[in-house]
Amino acid sequence: MREKSEVFKVFKKFKNLVEKQSGRSIKVLRSDRGKEYNNSEFDKEEGIEHQTTTVSYNPQQNGVSERKNRTVMEMARSMLQEKHLPKAFWAEAVYTAVYLLNRCPTKAVQNMTPIEAWSGKKPSAKHLRVFGSICYVHIPTEKRHKLEEKTEKGIFLGYSTQSKGYRIYNLKTKKLIISRDVEFDEDAMWNWDEEKVERQSVMIPKETPPQQQQEEGTDQAEMERRSQQAPGSPRRPPPSEEIEEETPPRRTKLLSDIYETCNFIMLEPENFETAVKHKVWVQAMEEEIKMIEKNNTWELADRPKDKEVIGVKWIYKTKLNADGSIQKHKARLVAKGYSQLPGIDYTETFAPVARLDTIRALIAIAANKKWKIYQMDVKSAFLNGYIDEEIYVEQPQGFIAKGSEEKVLRLKKALYGLKQAPRAWYSRIDKYFMDRGFRRSLSEPTLYIKSQGNDTLIVSLYVDDLIYTGNNEKMIQDFKEDMMKTFEMSDLGLMHFFLGIEINQEKEEIFICQRKYTETLLKKFKMESCKTVTTPLVTGEKYQKEDGSQKVDAPCTEVSLEAYYI
Repeated sequence: MREKSEVFKVFKKFKNLVEKQSGRSIKVLRSDRGKEYNNSEFDKEEGIEHQTTTVSYNPQQNGVSERKNRTVMEMARSMLQEKHLPKAFWAEAVYTAVYLLNRCPTKAVQNMTPIEAWSGKKPSAKHLRVFGSICYVHIPTEKRHKLEEKTEKGIFLGYSTQSKGYRIYNLKTKKLIISRDVEFDEDAMWNWDEEKVERQSVMIPKETPPQQQQEEGTDQAEMERRSQQAPGSPRRPPPSEEIEEETPPRRTKLLSDIYETCNFIMLEPENFETAVKHKVWVQAMEEEIKMIEKNNTWELADRPKDKEVIGVKWIYKTKLNADGSIQKHKARLVAKGYSQLPGIDYTETFAPVARLDTIRALIAIAANKKWKIYQMDVKSAFLNGYIDEEIYVEQPQGFIAKGSEEKVLRLKKALYGLKQAPRAWYSRIDKYFMDRGFRRSLSEPTLYIKSQGNDTLIVSLYVDDLIYTGNNEKMIQDFKEDMMKTFEMSDLGLMHFFLGIEINQEKEEIFICQRKYTETLLKKFKMESCKTVTTPLVTGEKYQKEDGSQKVDAPCTEVSLEAYYI
């Protein structure tokens, strides 16, 4: 709006839009006592109740909108200052701040984003970029000669709502354009005094899919009018400190990476207060408590005067299948073991786990001998471990015994989170195998072998997951039945997915792959559509001197280490 008198005209457009899009009518309009909001005749005709703050100059009576206005303005101010942009771009910063807030989860709509609550579709964050960063806009071949430059330098100023494109301030033409064919340099900014790019750190530009480019009727004069200023050319406000000439290169995550991570994390509550609002997590917590009580893990006791009581907390995890789909929602009650005192609350803590080489060797043996490999899972394995120490924990949130709120729980068996819990579980399961005639491997403490004449049974243990194979089906069946009598087990049948490895067992062959892990790795490093190259060196990378004083992200090293597990 150019003037406040345009409020009514803009409101009518807004009203028509939201009512037609949502199928609902506006019933209440709340505003301050500004005269531009007064149109009682229109309100009566449309059946709208107009509420106003009762006292002038008391914005706190319209707290929701006033606080949101403050949030938007603080975001806009921060974005302008971060890239040293002139105030002439304040309107673009405000627009972008609102655009981002509409794509951030909020309690007002049950932890969804406003866009998702409005449209029913989860918004993508892959296109988000750092406001005010330097970018390079592709010039269509129709608008340039063969020997002219293919790109023009610009400043990213937000997102277009009319088309799928970015709003770019062209530094050459001083006009605002919209384009999809843009490369971004998010760690660079424009030096308005020297008319050049100023760099603080290095980042690989990311190219977006090419599409059309068009100009809007917004030029430099229009932007100056918005800010009610008329500078000859935008000037960068002087920074409070001089930037060093040589800065160690540092890679930072794209804003889109951060948003994608946040969207995934929303699947798993961070605390009890959030989880209790969702039925699936309430059921998961009830199942966990049921398992603990069935296992006789604790008993109510008076709070001890000479012993420290350890706190507990809930941890939530969404377990996925091999194809990435949700398998189940798991809630785990864990003790805050970091408060335990060595020598008093625990002694030994070490517990071995199977090496990946051992798992692969077992699969190779089974494939060579044409044996089937089976898999079982011990439910709440750590709860089966016996402990010798006297340990007390607080009652868990949501499951405090009525009438015994002041009491605590004395542990009879281990609880997840205790320092000695892994050791206690391993001691219990190791004793089980040894008592039943298994031999423990000297080089691999989690590999057990049982022989009866020419029959062999091999079991490998990875914390609470067991895989087993052999040449005698009756021997295998007896072992499974005995395990299920002794512990609460989940029979997973033939092994299909274990430690990120997908296993396909045919009649005489076993095929293994890590498709899901590989796809996740490629997605993490933005290489889903990559082409093979002879060297991992990034094309067009720019480097600066560094003295080794700051930590530098090294994607090449990181991906190489993670690829080691493939």
